[in-house]
Amino acid sequence: MKQPKYIFVTGGVTSSLGKGIVAASLGLLLKSRGYRVTIQKLDPYINVDPGTLNPYEHGECYVTEDGAETDLDLGHYERFLNQPTSQANNVTTGRIYQSVIEKERRGDYLGKTVQIIPHITNEIKRRIKMVGRGGDYDIIITEIGGTVGDIESLPYIEAVRQLRWELEENNSVIIHLTLIPYLAASGELKTKPTQHSVRLLMESGIQADVLVCRTEHQIPKEVIAKLTQFCNVKPGHVIECLDAPSIYEVPLMLREQHFDDVVLRELELSTESNPDLLKWKEFLNNWRTPQKEIKIALVGKYVSLQDSYKSITEAFTHAGARLQTRIHVKWVYSGDLKPGNLSENLSDVDGILIAPGFGDRGTDGKVFAAQFGRENGIPVLGICLGMQMMAVEFARNVLGLENAESTEFNTQTPHPVINLMEDQKNVTNKGGSMRLGNWSCNLKENSVIHEIYQNDSILERHRHRYEFNSDYYDDFDRATFRPTGINPETGLVEILEYDNHPFYIGVQFHPEYKSTVIQPHPLFIAFVNAALKYKFKQEN
Repeated sequence: MKQPKYIFVTGGVTSSLGKGIVAASLGLLLKSRGYRVTIQKLDPYINVDPGTLNPYEHGECYVTEDGAETDLDLGHYERFLNQPTSQANNVTTGRIYQSVIEKERRGDYLGKTVQIIPHITNEIKRRIKMVGRGGDYDIIITEIGGTVGDIESLPYIEAVRQLRWELEENNSVIIHLTLIPYLAASGELKTKPTQHSVRLLMESGIQADVLVCRTEHQIPKEVIAKLTQFCNVKPGHVIECLDAPSIYEVPLMLREQHFDDVVLRELELSTESNPDLLKWKEFLNNWRTPQKEIKIALVGKYVSLQDSYKSITEAFTHAGARLQTRIHVKWVYSGDLKPGNLSENLSDVDGILIAPGFGDRGTDGKVFAAQFGRENGIPVLGICLGMQMMAVEFARNVLGLENAESTEFNTQTPHPVINLMEDQKNVTNKGGSMRLGNWSCNLKENSVIHEIYQNDSILERHRHRYEFNSDYYDDFDRATFRPTGINPETGLVEILEYDNHPFYIGVQFHPEYKSTVIQPHPLFIAFVNAALKYKFKQEN
């Protein structure tokens, strides 16, 4: 079996420079040239996964098809590469240590003292190689989280150092993403932070092959020459990465500087084929030149950190570009919504998305938003908890079930319209124990959702513990808030849609996880279309 080539992406100077976007952009460029590529993220935090983290801590928790709760960067990988990732594509320090300790308890180390080197670093190397074992990929890109110099990242850097020696020459490349800050007082771009960052990397035994420099201003040739000399990289291996209007501009900016050619030559791979970026350019052209615009209210509890809903906003971007529509997201904190201020907050929008989440904070606001959208004919899409709050609102205000509620918030409610799933009732551990990943759903004929998907059965990704209580199935069906999507194995209601409304749909799953640049999700396209029709009707 042919050994894959490895690309390692490290970061320096500061966090949040965009290693994930650079990795995803490089992956897109290489894939567009015919190479089989995947991307992996090594996260230095000790949590086993981000599933139990507050979104304010780490942004959105992204769920893969096989049910892994992962870092939001995996969402970028999937959206850029238009291919799914898996459990193996996200590795955390918590998972590494958990695995090593389990082996020690079994006696796998034959009584030896377990240490960072070689046991932890060996486990890291094993995980890096794991994604390439099936021979499915020519190139594996591994992004190392954190910043060079962080204590948490040292075992990963050491593992990469060891792995480079074990691989044959020209089978790996180190890309170091760094910052070139601009000092307004002196009017200069400063290279010293990058020099220090590269020196730190070299002290760990790794020499960067390529520098990618984030900057607000174009880097002059003399500064690039200085970086080449002082950071010991080849001419042409300093790549400028200017701030861009959209993350989707980055691959083309990097391509203009032949970033992919530089990397391929270092790996001794052919550069003869030209990248096929036609569809990507079509998407960008549509995004840059919208013919229409709408405003969508995103009603959620984590709106002060927009990365908490990253996949949703990106799904809007994909659908908007497909329909040549600029979508302005109005961030509405659900905890602020009250019956007296709904018109003030929601009457100026063309659609309402009721966001997913956990816990009771802000849920009343989601109920009020659902009611306002339902009664005023505004298109509404509810996702996961959003769908559940739409059900609660309908039960209270249409079916007349007083104090209807989810048992997540009130175990004593007389009308548990939303209830804990049966297989969750004896679960005590929180991490990785929800209903996760791809589950099938059968769509009823002659329904709006069937028309949207143009299919009888779909697979969508889930992340929840609570479900629609099937005891209320007939009540909802008679009142035309119909269950139109059902899991064939459990009978779980996955989709509710209201007949007496232009667009009022709640889904238990997370459609945003499957939306990509090349394949916008059909549910988001339908929602945006409904919002366009609503706006046209209001204006005429």
